[in-house]
Amino acid sequence: MSLKYALLGVLTARPMNGYALSRYFAGSHYWVWTASQSQIYSSLKTLESSGLIEATSEEGLNGLESKVYAITGQGRDAFIEWAGSPHKLTPTRDAFGLQALYFDAIDPADAREIVDQFIAGQEELLAEWREQRALLAAKATPLLKERLAQLPPETHDRVARLKAHVFDGLIKQAEDRIAWARETYALLGD
Repeated sequence: MSLKYALLGVLTARPMNGYALSRYFAGSHYWVWTASQSQIYSSLKTLESSGLIEATSEEGLNGLESKVYAITGQGRDAFIEWAGSPHKLTPTRDAFGLQALYFDAIDPADAREIVDQFIAGQEELLAEWREQRALLAAKATPLLKERLAQLPPETHDRVARLKAHVFDGLIKQAEDRIAWARETYALLGD
């Protein structure tokens, strides 16, 4: 269950409440891992009951009590073990690829419109990923700043480069998907 480890990874930087975690995952839409608010809250309950995180109550901005979650030593150990272990490839789920598999069943003009929308979506992601990559390389994201504050200064460049490199991979994937989608035009014919 990667959401468990995604949450633990974020909490290694700093304690956060469920709302802040939900906003973080909503802000990282289509990046490396996404989750709905209900999935996040459900996972937080499970992580807390497992002893991997602990919650404290704080007064929120609106005067209501809010649970703030922090990773425990056991949680940090579990996260480090997960991060340092190889994992099986997950099955591919590609809605556009599945749809393209059946373009022969629809009018080529309709298929071209679908390809155009796919390319536009990939170009939007490409722009977001390039921006995020630049922010990480510049050590300018709030969460990275907090994580770096806990690490020796001599590791900061390496940490930022590793995080930016994840987005290098996403950028290459999007560029390849756009090129592949454009090749589809020739195959659709008239």
